[in-house]
Amino acid sequence: MEDLDRNTSPASGLPLAFHGTVIHSISLTELEVLQNCFMLVDKSGKIQTLQADVQPEQIIAIVSDHGYAPDVFPVKYLRRGEFLCPGFVDTHNHAPQWAQRGLGIRGESLLDWLNKVTFAHEAKFADVEYAKRMYASCVAGFLQQGITTASYYGSHHGQATRILADVCVDKGQRALVGKCNMNRNAPEWYRDASVADSLRETRQLIRHVQDLDPENDLVKPILTPRFAISCESDLLQGIGEIAKEHPDLPIQTHFNEAQQEIQYTRQLFPQFRTEADLYRQYGLLNDRTILAHCIFLEEEEIQTLQHLRCGVAHCPISNTTMQEFMVAPIREYLRRGIKVGLGTDSGGGYSSSMLDAMKQAFIVSNARHMLTKGQDAPLSLAEGFFLATLGGAQVCGLEDRVGNFAVGKEFDALQIHTGELEQPGVMSPVEEDDSVLAIFEKFLMTGDDRNIVKVYVRGRSVKV
Repeated sequence: MEDLDRNTSPASGLPLAFHGTVIHSISLTELEVLQNCFMLVDKSGKIQTLQADVQPEQIIAIVSDHGYAPDVFPVKYLRRGEFLCPGFVDTHNHAPQWAQRGLGIRGESLLDWLNKVTFAHEAKFADVEYAKRMYASCVAGFLQQGITTASYYGSHHGQATRILADVCVDKGQRALVGKCNMNRNAPEWYRDASVADSLRETRQLIRHVQDLDPENDLVKPILTPRFAISCESDLLQGIGEIAKEHPDLPIQTHFNEAQQEIQYTRQLFPQFRTEADLYRQYGLLNDRTILAHCIFLEEEEIQTLQHLRCGVAHCPISNTTMQEFMVAPIREYLRRGIKVGLGTDSGGGYSSSMLDAMKQAFIVSNARHMLTKGQDAPLSLAEGFFLATLGGAQVCGLEDRVGNFAVGKEFDALQIHTGELEQPGVMSPVEEDDSVLAIFEKFLMTGDDRNIVKVYVRGRSVKV
C-alpha cells in the first residue's frame, strides 16, 4: 500500500484512510486521544471505521474486511507530531465584514461602530462583482484556518447572500447562510426597503438554497434578523411565520450583547420585559436558535434558553475589544446544560481564527473565575476544544453529522503537522519528551494556519 501525500477525494470513487494519532471530543470534558489509530472514510465522505491500536501490518485485513482491494488502497501514515482532529465550527460570523476586520472597533460602543464603520462597508455588497470577489476570499480564508462549518450573517442584499451560498458550495465549506433582515435604525441607503421586500428576499434565499443543495449536504439557509433594534414588529412577526412554515430552518440573531443595545431594545419594545420574552413572542426561540453573545441574561432568560434548548454562540474576542469588557457566564450555561459553541464574530472580532477564539475563551473564563470569586471554574483545554468542535456542531444542529469522529458521521477534519513544514511557523517546538497531549496543547495555544496542512469537508480536500 502506498503512502500518498495527497489523499484521494470522494470524486475519484475511492475512500480515504489514515493511520496515526486521532484527537476528538467525546463530551464537554472528555477528550479522546487515539494512537496507532486506523480511520477509513468511504467514498461518500462518511467515517466507516475508527479503530485504535492498529499495527500497520493489520491494515490489509481491515481494508479487505470492508470490501476494498488492499493492493490499490491509499493510506496516509501520520508521523509523530502529526494528527487528525475535527474541523472547527464557527457559530457566529459576519461574511460581509471580511475586509473590515480590525477597523474602528477599539473602544467604540456597539451601535457607534455599526454606524461609523460597518453599515458603510456592508453596503458595498450591492455590487455583485464585489460580492463574488470578497466572498470567495472570505470562504477560502476560513477554510485555510480550518473552519469547516460557519454560520454566516450575510448583508441585507438578497443577491449577494445567494452568491455567498453559491461560493460555499463551490469551495466545499459547510455553512448556514442567512440574509440579514433589517428595515430600521440603519442609514436609508443600507436597510431593507420594506417589510415585504425583506421577507420576499428571505424566501427567495430559501428557494435558491433548496435548488442549489436540495439535501443540504453543505449549505442550509438560516433566518437572520440582525437584532430587534433593526427590525420592526411586523418584520419579526413575518420571520416568525416563515419559521413556522419551515420548521427545520435554524434561526440566528444577536442577543443581550451590550448594555446600550439592551436599553435601546427596551425603548423600542416596552411591552416586553426581556429580550427572551420578545423573541419568544415572535416565534424565534427554539432548539434551532443560535443566540450570539448572551452577556447579560437575567435568571428567567437563562431558564428560557434552557427550556427551549437554544444555543449560545460565545464570541470572546469581540466581547472584550469594544467599549465594554464583556464577560459571558459560559460556565453557568454549561452547568445548566445549555448548548455553547465558539464564534469568531469577525469583523466585530478582529481575528478570523478559531485558535485565537479558543485562547481568548480561556482568558475570559479566567476573568469570570475572578468575578465570581471562584464559583465559575476556568475552561479546561478539553472544554475549549469541545466548544470549537462538537459544541459548535450542537449549536448549529449538526451534531449528528459532524463535530467528532464517531462512526457514521461525515469526515470534516484537519490534518495537523507540528514538525517540519514547507512554510515554517512559530509554534512552540516539539521536543523529544513531549507527550501527544503536550503537542496538542502546543498547537492549540501557539499554532496557526500553517500547521493545518489539510482541511477536509465531507471527505473532500478543500484547503488550497
